[in-house]
Amino acid sequence: MKALILSGGKGTRLRPLTYTGAKQLVPVANKPILWYGIEALVSAGITDIGIIISPETGTEIERKTGDGSLFGANITYIRQDSPDGLAHAVKIAQPFLGDSPFVMYLGDNLIADDLIQYLEEFKEKNLDALILLRKVSNPSAFGVATVNEKGEVLELVEKPKNPQSNLALVGIYFFSPSIHNAIANLKPSARGELEITDAIQCLLENQKLVSARQLKNWWLDTGKKDDLLEANRIILDTNLTSENLSTIEENSQIIGRVKIGKDTKIINSTIRGPVIIGENCTLENCFIGPYSSIADNVKLTETDLEHSVILESAEVLGIQQRIVDSVIGQRAKIHLALKRPKAFSFMIGDDSQIELT
Repeated sequence: MKALILSGGKGTRLRPLTYTGAKQLVPVANKPILWYGIEALVSAGITDIGIIISPETGTEIERKTGDGSLFGANITYIRQDSPDGLAHAVKIAQPFLGDSPFVMYLGDNLIADDLIQYLEEFKEKNLDALILLRKVSNPSAFGVATVNEKGEVLELVEKPKNPQSNLALVGIYFFSPSIHNAIANLKPSARGELEITDAIQCLLENQKLVSARQLKNWWLDTGKKDDLLEANRIILDTNLTSENLSTIEENSQIIGRVKIGKDTKIINSTIRGPVIIGENCTLENCFIGPYSSIADNVKLTETDLEHSVILESAEVLGIQQRIVDSVIGQRAKIHLALKRPKAFSFMIGDDSQIELT
């Protein structure tokens, strides 16, 4: 069994953060989103992993993620020169996949369910495809499945104007090698892409065994700011364990589950968990509230922060005003001018500099 993780695309919904980096490397609880998918696959016993990368961000993904040894896996990088659809990604990965069944995993997805239960069903029933579904409030934004009471898939439609159900395809699919023949006969959709939903529909029309299961727990597509913050909240809520590798000054207070990396200085500040703080940070005269993630080399002074994600080497200095529901990019700098509004909410890209007036 192999795996194919899709980690290309331009990340337009997370701009300006993704103007200078891959959306799959944006951290959730100080870990790149992509790495959660790799860890989930390895946990299910799948260690031969191909990652689809784009020309724009592929080098960064390869440099940061490496050859897979960090995860106990073997990673092969496959370049997709243009984003021509999910089925196109499978098509160009066929030399890597060979005749092996495989899991296709969209690299900006997070799920709580263990993959092993679905993998076992896929193998035991000798299925040609197993798709994972989740009820959503806006099915027109997703590929949508119609299923019968037995969980058998009747029809798949990509982003329908008039959805026949509210069951969206989660970005995780299990395929036998028969999917390659289906993809070989595809024509581009109206939006110019080879759609994986069309390929699965082709399997159905050829009487192949296609089944569906609804996720039992949460699923998040982290392509937008609010989803990213929600993913950060859930991961901190469910996975964080307390750890302190730095010295906390006596006039500071740590409350609840807080993880602090080495060489970080906490000066005259209160940290109320769940919160994760990286290495070599400085926090002085701050209140850091729940569901905040602070990456390495961040400097915060006179800052009241809650439910936010601060990326590596960012600086927030002397704001003296509550910051909530914000994502602040790498090396971004925020400092206070003479006049200021009553509240701030930010989504700030890498290398930005902002002066508040």
